[in-house]
Amino acid sequence: MSRMQKAAWLAAAAALLLSACGAGGQEAASGGREAAGSSANAAALPGAAGASPGAVAEPRAGVEPGAPASPGDAAGPRAAAGSGAAVSPGVAASPAPDGPVSAQPSPGAAGAGTAMTPKPDAPSKEEKPVPERKRKLPSGFVYVDEVIPTAQYEIRYYTDHNFVGARLDGYKAPYAILSRQAAEALQEAHDFVTSKGYGLKIFDAYRPAKAVRQFVAWSKDPADQRMKEEFYPEVDKAKAFQLGYISSRSGHSRGSTVDLTLFELKTGQEADMGSPFDFFGTISSHGTPNIGKAPSERRALLKRAMERAGFKPYSKEWWHYTLKDEPYPRRYYDFDIE
Repeated sequence: MSRMQKAAWLAAAAALLLSACGAGGQEAASGGREAAGSSANAAALPGAAGASPGAVAEPRAGVEPGAPASPGDAAGPRAAAGSGAAVSPGVAASPAPDGPVSAQPSPGAAGAGTAMTPKPDAPSKEEKPVPERKRKLPSGFVYVDEVIPTAQYEIRYYTDHNFVGARLDGYKAPYAILSRQAAEALQEAHDFVTSKGYGLKIFDAYRPAKAVRQFVAWSKDPADQRMKEEFYPEVDKAKAFQLGYISSRSGHSRGSTVDLTLFELKTGQEADMGSPFDFFGTISSHGTPNIGKAPSERRALLKRAMERAGFKPYSKEWWHYTLKDEPYPRRYYDFDIE
């Protein structure tokens, strides 16, 4: 073999040897990296108290094993998988979607550093205390809720949710007061509607004369229209007395007239009667054709119950009833509700 042929043969043999060594080295290096990554993850897991088995980081989409982490990745719990960076104890990182994400603790993983701040309870509404009853009622009058405890009571004139838009004079507490005869008759009506799946809800009962005088003053103030849209959208308030929606001397002040509606026993919700309480308009009249069948039937039920118990209706207001044999037919009281 010539000298030149020997040199060529040696060069080819060396190239083959180097190629084989390079492949083996790459496999060894890859195995070393995988082993190092597994060791890092295994070292991180035992320190996570209560960590779920397998709560390890998954590779981030588009990141090759062993690739350097993006700036800032090492600071967060979602370090690039396979880079050898430790996963925060108890945190299972999932493939990152587009945009920033925050790591969430895996179920039951209460690892150190992953404590979550308890969500505060929603603030509760503080209810204003109901004024204590002074029990200074004239002889023959009673608190209606002591006679009919299972009825509902929403004394509107104790609030500003009424056609005046303010609490009325003399309403110092949200109590319904009636003559004893009217209250006992009302109990009969309540028992009747209860048998039909309803109960009575009281909006107003005895009304001090001073409150009626406040109605008069309100009607003479054309600038005050704050409650017009809700209670009298098509009525000139100056004509409210003339049209019969309010009176300068109210039967309520005699102590045997009541404004009321029905509520559903199953739900406790106020029943739909076709128009709201104290709405000035023909839709509030008995027998109006402008409401649906169900509200008409409920009005008829209320009317039947009240008439059976000895009350008479007022044609323009489906909620207004007066005891026929009222005990004080000519006396108008002005004591405060308290």
